[in-house]
Amino acid sequence: MIKLLFLGTFLFSTVCLNAQDTESYQEAPNPVAVNPVLWSEVKAPQVSWGSTDVRYKKEEPAAISGIKKNINLTAWKGEKVSAQLVVWTPETLNNLTFTVSDLTSGSESISKDDIRTSFVRYVMTDELNKDGLGACGYRNSADFDSTLVADVLDHLTPSLVIPANSAQGGWISVRVPQHAKAGKYTGTVTVRNGDTALSELKLTVNVKNRILPVPSEWAFHLDLWQNPYAVARYYGVEPFSDKHFELMRPLMKLYADAGGKVITASIMHKPWNGQTYDAFESMVTWLKKADGTWYFDYTVFDKWVEFMMSTGVRKQISCFSMVPWRLSFQYFDQASNSFKYLNAKPGEAAYEEFWITMLKSFAQHLKKKGWFEITHIAMDERPMKDMQETLKVIRKADKDFKVSLAGTYHPELVDELDDYCITIAERFPPETIDSRREAGKVTTYYTCCSEPRPNTFTFSPPAEAEWLAWHSAKENLDGYLRWALNSWVKNPLQDSRFTAWAAGDTYLICPGARSSIRMERLTEGVQAFEKVRILKEEFKKKDNKGAIKNIEKILQMFDERSLGEIPAATAVNKAKEVINRY
Repeated sequence: MIKLLFLGTFLFSTVCLNAQDTESYQEAPNPVAVNPVLWSEVKAPQVSWGSTDVRYKKEEPAAISGIKKNINLTAWKGEKVSAQLVVWTPETLNNLTFTVSDLTSGSESISKDDIRTSFVRYVMTDELNKDGLGACGYRNSADFDSTLVADVLDHLTPSLVIPANSAQGGWISVRVPQHAKAGKYTGTVTVRNGDTALSELKLTVNVKNRILPVPSEWAFHLDLWQNPYAVARYYGVEPFSDKHFELMRPLMKLYADAGGKVITASIMHKPWNGQTYDAFESMVTWLKKADGTWYFDYTVFDKWVEFMMSTGVRKQISCFSMVPWRLSFQYFDQASNSFKYLNAKPGEAAYEEFWITMLKSFAQHLKKKGWFEITHIAMDERPMKDMQETLKVIRKADKDFKVSLAGTYHPELVDELDDYCITIAERFPPETIDSRREAGKVTTYYTCCSEPRPNTFTFSPPAEAEWLAWHSAKENLDGYLRWALNSWVKNPLQDSRFTAWAAGDTYLICPGARSSIRMERLTEGVQAFEKVRILKEEFKKKDNKGAIKNIEKILQMFDERSLGEIPAATAVNKAKEVINRY
């Protein structure tokens, strides 16, 4: 039996044996040629503060009107804030580095240990569909314009060689300690080529006398689906081995530190029919014994959930899926010593019998582990008829099971779903949001390949990632869902394109626990949501109607239908300015 369980758990996963070095790597060649005319006026290496709203092109001088040597950021205690510097050079720099000092305010300081520096690395990207209306559908890279774009934040590589006539960004992330005293903290960032100092930039962080709670205490319901199988393939390790968990820990910590609340678990074979480069396999072994009875093994499921909880993600477990994209359910048949499939759909007797048996066992196991109250049977973009039939089966198995859906809004499902997430193009009635919140239910929205903007493709304007959580605040929602935290493509550090959907649609974090511009800006948006929530609660208690009115006014900018008139960067920067006054 032990040998059989091992087979049922691991046979599905394929492992690539040529994993890349996590410390250093080569970027893909730039398909865009350098235009010498653009560089004719640049006589020496230039260094300036830039904007985190801009992805600076590798082959062009930075589009900065004047060299900026000073930058001022504003933060609450416990908040992480970012800045971007940019270097552009007409000559080769063989050993580019940049270092940051402690930030000081009188006798107080923010240690450089609380500051992370990263090179902004370049990755291949593409574009929206030719009609500009979205990015869904299978695609051939040759049919789309492809370029290098700044996105990966590489904190592991200590220095870079910068070719002549090229630009390079540097990202500075300051995590203000919660115990810091309010004040103006100032330090320097020194940019060098080898032993030669190219420039010294001044960095100032104005720390307000307000505290942002730690991420695990944030109210924002962030749900980014994790794919452990992608990590196993990329590094060539056995799925759910000690080495696998060791490699995943810093990756999933990025999610936890962004306020991640939900653990993604696959309880059947290929819930999305293998649409990603690395398919989701079952974390539960389904075994039909020779006598016709069923045996379920939860060893991998338990290890995965316990691991994710140890990183700080503990609020919810979402288990996919009773209604997969292909209604075919794999199990191991002991009598024939082979894998078999049940082809059945919701509403059919075979489907009901198959799932009730499993769900009763699953409920018993979850209750024993103490996880039943946080576990949701989860579905994704399924028709209402299928959902209604599936709900009948779930209730027969255990009436207290929680259920979640990311899909279309149906009033008939409002009371049935404990976690209901709809597309950004739809709207929950305000009274529905309020009643669900009073009942302890979660109400959110999602974006996917359908929306040209706002989105988190590698070519999307960076501010759009931050805009997303502001939109949640505007709509009085509990959070946001994106289907892919780390469903990596074949070589995610070099090429973010995929055979389906626009580049970057499948992942936000990168191998080596490297973050991205998109992930950092998304996290800053979640922080902004928390700041808005905290301020509104305070002002409500103090009956400060004027302040509440000011906040509600700025939130009205975060409507996806007005992004053409109010770009994400404009809305985000104006809103931050208002919020940081308090």
